[in-house]
Amino acid sequence: MPALLRPALTALGVACLVSAAALASSGTAFAQAKQQPAPAQQVAPAQEPSLKQITLTDKQLDGVLAAQKDMDAITAKLPENTAPDAKVIAQLDGVAKKHGFASYDDYNNVVDNISLVLGGFDPTTKKYVGNDAVIKSQIAQVEADKKMPAKDKKEALDELNQAMKTPAPAVENKANIDLVGKYYDKLVAALGDDQN
Repeated sequence: MPALLRPALTALGVACLVSAAALASSGTAFAQAKQQPAPAQQVAPAQEPSLKQITLTDKQLDGVLAAQKDMDAITAKLPENTAPDAKVIAQLDGVAKKHGFASYDDYNNVVDNISLVLGGFDPTTKKYVGNDAVIKSQIAQVEADKKMPAKDKKEALDELNQAMKTPAPAVENKANIDLVGKYYDKLVAALGDDQN
């Protein structure tokens, strides 16, 4: 998974939302181990799957929160930018099933839907303002930061401007906004490290 703005925005306390917004717009939030194994030969860039939006439930959010520690333990061992093997996929499926999901893909779809909504929350007010408003706010914060090294600032602004060009899909299930808002602090704490 790409490391979005890791050094630049961590100090600003908004990195998790930039990542959520950028990842949600591509439909692959937290999908480190979701990638399909690639042949050993040169691989062409894959088309990102579109996000299947669902109506989230308390049970699903509780399941994600409960599963996160076990999921992190498995995915932390994976080398960056490599697809997991069948054994790892089986472990991830096992954790997902243990926490009430049909499969790891089902778990990932729920996390992707959570990420889509989280990407639109203002980290200061903890209110849903939409993805574009969050990114615009982050651009303003980066531009105003006098302590950020020029190279980091340029990288951060490039990534944020790119995120503005590829907007996240609109949240179809408006009830998801209230539900994610209810769990906001827990979700950011549990999923925040994956988003960096």
